[in-house]
Amino acid sequence: MEAVKLNNANFENEVLKSDKPVLIDFWAPWCGPCRMVSPVIDELAGEIDGAKICKVNVDEENELAKTFGVMSIPTLVVIKNGKEVTRAVGVRPKEEIIKMLNI
Repeated sequence: MEAVKLNNANFENEVLKSDKPVLIDFWAPWCGPCRMVSPVIDELAGEIDGAKICKVNVDEENELAKTFGVMSIPTLVVIKNGKEVTRAVGVRPKEEIIKMLNI
């Protein structure tokens, strides 16, 4: 399974109305650290049933990046019940990303 690609049109439905925790990876294709995290995010999308795994390309969706105050990438944000509960900036190991979800 692939991570859900978020944009302004699907954000409310996919994230704010989700009954599961949502992990959002803010990334860009030119970002080296983002390319290191991306395969881990894709793995998690296929492995985790208790959460929704999503990606936001900050070059294409800069409004969402601004809404979340993303200043550096990769930035990982976990949303539960429509509210941000945790955030991490930079490359993180898979185990740490899973712990962020707290599922």
